[in-house]
Amino acid sequence: MGDEERDPGASRGERIQAAEREAARQRLLAQAEADRIPVEETTRAVPDRRWRRGQR
Repeated sequence: MGDEERDPGASRGERIQAAEREAARQRLLAQAEADRIPVEETTRAVPDRRWRRGQR
C-alpha cells in the first residue's frame, strides 16, 4: 500500500504546504528584486573618515 492509499489527507496537506512555501518564496524574491539597488548606484566611492581617526 502506498501512502496515498492509507492516508490521502496527509499527502494533500503536504502538497498544500509545499505550494504555500513556493508562493512565499516567490513573494520574497519579488520583494528582493524590487528593493535591489543597481550596481551603478553603489560603485561611487564616498570617503569615510571615521576609521581614520585612530590611525593618526
